[in-house]
Amino acid sequence: MQQRQNHTASPSRTPAKNDPLAVQAVLIGLTLLFFAGFIFMPLALVFSQALSKGWQLYIDAIREPVALEAVKLTLLTASIVVPINAVFGVTAAWAISKFSFKGKTLLVSLLDLPFAVSPVIAGLIFVLLLGSRTPFGSWLGDHGIKIIFATPGIVIATLFITFPFVARELIPLMESQGREEEEAAITLGAGGWRLFRMITLPNIGWGLMYGMVLCTARSIGEFGAVSVVSGHIRGMTNTIPLHVEILYSEYNYTASFAVASILVFLALVTIGVKTALEQRLEGSHNTRH
Repeated sequence: MQQRQNHTASPSRTPAKNDPLAVQAVLIGLTLLFFAGFIFMPLALVFSQALSKGWQLYIDAIREPVALEAVKLTLLTASIVVPINAVFGVTAAWAISKFSFKGKTLLVSLLDLPFAVSPVIAGLIFVLLLGSRTPFGSWLGDHGIKIIFATPGIVIATLFITFPFVARELIPLMESQGREEEEAAITLGAGGWRLFRMITLPNIGWGLMYGMVLCTARSIGEFGAVSVVSGHIRGMTNTIPLHVEILYSEYNYTASFAVASILVFLALVTIGVKTALEQRLEGSHNTRH
């Protein structure tokens, strides 16, 4: 009787049922169809058009001095924007997730401003603020500082467009982690920098890396805001997307797709770095446990 009661009281364990094979096939097929139509086919089209007139013309289009300057400017902009946004993102996420203060809701709302404002409008705002015909822009010009239609303007516009990415990845992550570990470390006498280096940074490593990957991708591919503030000066203020647009407008299709393939290559490199870092992070996590 006792055994029967124990058997009756124990929860029933039914083996999990897999979805029908037909459902799995449909879901996998739709996923592959989406990837084929929106990712693989456009990528293949870019490279096929770039190589449509042979390797020599492809290489010549990439090695053209104007194209090389566009690549250098794009990489320079990303190398400046991503670290600044990483520092800002960590600072903003830490303040929002760890402290309570007046205006916190407003600060969180302001983080979404670049998502709500058109990039073209954002670029126009910087032209109206920093252009040579504005009081501040005129004062900067008198002191030999040029912002609009120069590299600083491109960097500033890209900073504005990309600054939410790191913070938006870190805020929910740091809020879910709570404050217990930091408070315990402070109780044990840890200073601010040691607290950040030993406790906070390891806990947000993956979120920080993912936010920087998104920021890098958007910095490299940004068009609207950069187009307004750059002035489209060949060999000076054209990034890769702007150079591609100019070549395409001039009906130089092969060269435009050849330069566009550089953007595709940079995107693939960014994804590869993200995957490698993710695997390394998972490996170190498994080693700890």
